[in-house]
Formats: sequence, C-alpha cells, structure tokens
Amino acid sequence: MIERLNIRQRTEEWEEHLSPHATRSRLSQGRQRDEAPCPIRTAFQRDRDRIIHSKSFRRLKHKTQVFIAPTGDHYVTRLTHTLEVAQIARTIARALNLNEDLTEAVALGHDLGHTPFGHVGEDVLNELYHGGFRHNEQSQRTVDLLENDGRGLNLTWEVRDGIVNHSKTGVSMLGEGWGKVNTLEGEVVKIADIVAYINHDIGDAIRAGIITPGDLPISAVRVLGNTHSQRINTMVVNIVETSWSASGNTSTGGWPGINMSPEVLQATDTLRQFLFERVYNQHAAEEEAGKARVVVRQLYEYFNRHENKLPAEYSIHSDEVARRVVDYIAGMTDQYALRLAEELSLTGDKVKREI
Repeated sequence: MIERLNIRQRTEEWEEHLSPHATRSRLSQGRQRDEAPCPIRTAFQRDRDRIIHSKSFRRLKHKTQVFIAPTGDHYVTRLTHTLEVAQIARTIARALNLNEDLTEAVALGHDLGHTPFGHVGEDVLNELYHGGFRHNEQSQRTVDLLENDGRGLNLTWEVRDGIVNHSKTGVSMLGEGWGKVNTLEGEVVKIADIVAYINHDIGDAIRAGIITPGDLPISAVRVLGNTHSQRINTMVVNIVETSWSASGNTSTGGWPGINMSPEVLQATDTLRQFLFERVYNQHAAEEEAGKARVVVRQLYEYFNRHENKLPAEYSIHSDEVARRVVDYIAGMTDQYALRLAEELSLTGDKVKREI
C-alpha cells in the first residue's frame, strides 16, 4: 500500500515549491554506497533519523559543552547545544523557504565527533596526534566509518558536506577564514551554531558566577538586547532579513548567502570575543580544564603503549595505532574517560573526585 502511495515522491514534489536556491532531496549527489530509496522518507529525512538513532548521538548527553562536569542540572551539554542549533537553524531555513529536512540533519550531526571535555579534549588530541585533530573532521569520520560497526551511516553528500564544513576558526564571523559550505542549508547551520553557543554560553557563565549580566559589552547589548531570548530573536530575525534573497522572493543576480547586517554582525562578534577573553580562555574552571587535559593525555599515551587494550572493534578502522586511539578517545563521554583513567590507575581517585 505504501509503495503504491509513494509518500516520498509526494514530498519530493512538494519540495519544488521551495526557493530555487534550496537543495532538493531528489537531486542529491547521492550516498557513498547506493541503496534503494525509502517509500516514506526523503533522502535527507532518512539521514536525520539515522543520526538520531546512532550511538554517537546518544553519547552527546554526557559530553561537556564548556563547563566540565558541572554540578547543576541546567548547564548546557553537547546534546542540548545540538538541539538548540537544530531549532534555530530550522526556524531560519523555514523562513527562507529552504530545505528544512537537510538543515535539521546537518544540525543534528554536526558535533557527533566532538571529544570529551569540550574543546579542551579537542586541543589535547590536536597537540598529540601527528595528523592533528578537528572535531568537524571527526564528525564526518564518525558518520562515514565509526558508526554501525565500521559501516558508517551512509549519509548523503549534502549532509556530510554540511557536517565537515560547519566549523569556524577564531576569526571574525563571515570574514576571511570563515570557510564555505556547498549548500545554503549548511550555511544556515553554520551561523545557527554561533547564535546558539554565544547565547547559552553567556547563560552558563552567569550561572557559574564567572560573569554577571552587567559585564556584557554595552555596545552589543544595545543592539542585541538584555536577555537570552531577546538576543536570539534579534540575531535570527536579522539573519532572515539580511539573507532574504535566499528565499527566492527577490533577485540579486548571483548566488545568495546567509548573512547578518553589519551592525548585528559587529555586536555578535563583540559578544563572541568577550566570551573568548572572559570565559573560554580565562574562566574560573581552568583548574578543572587542566585536570581534564591530564586525563586525555594519559589515556592517549596508555593506549598507544598498550594497543591490545583497545576495544576489538577499533582494530578495523585503521592500520595505525595512534589513529585508533584517537577514534576511541574522541568517542568517550566525560565520565567514561574519567572512570577509565581511574580504572587504569592513570590518575587515581583524587582527579575523579575533584573534576
């Protein structure tokens, strides 16, 4: 009955009403391995579901966003961050008449390869591993190879492109070094990621007593607003207004982009730099960050010396021991890494108690 109805085809036909700049699921560049289409879901809807049902996605709930092993229940985790990015990105995509399913799939998968202990873990692995480590590349490796017993999730090219190209450097937003995603939906996720983390990291820093609302740069507050919801609303509305040509309702004579107005962009960048200076690089939890660095470093050194202790499934992912060790550590949650370090007598119980 479903095959006769072909619900997927009806959805694909509906996608023809999207912006001419939107990505159509029926025109996807395909998967790494060919497979029969689903009678109900489009290719991008199927990717979204595969990501949500993956083990890597479940582990995000126990991975740090900024503050390591916080005692409060309301701090952001890597999972709640991912859900916030997906919500913001979907709002923008829907307003601009882009493909909401592709946007959601990229957003849900963008951080699957993140390490335990947030960017602290990422920095340590980048220092130790000769090939370097970047969480966006590890996210793509996760969906391509590590998930599903070495078979990966076999996602579409468009979702994989959005995942691997979502990451930003420390440079100003939308400036030189910002990088390029090859779909507008991927660009939406890239900017939604910043909107989400700037605002929830401010909330967490205030909750932790690192900063107060009065510490926020007044020039940014005047433009964006005094509260969490005001700032997000200002940013999202401005992105939609500034990027309106992407909706197909106006003609620019060229390929549109996902942007902010100069005033809102400057205010957002001001808040971002403020967080780097006052929270990410110098916050009061630096002592905990130092202990986390010790845990990651010692786990890396231990498993490189004792490759036989690695779980058997990691032997199929690479011929190089160090690469297998990086894959193993990157997939760990914060508490698993701490518990394993203790079990291996690398750090002793004192570190676990104090982090």
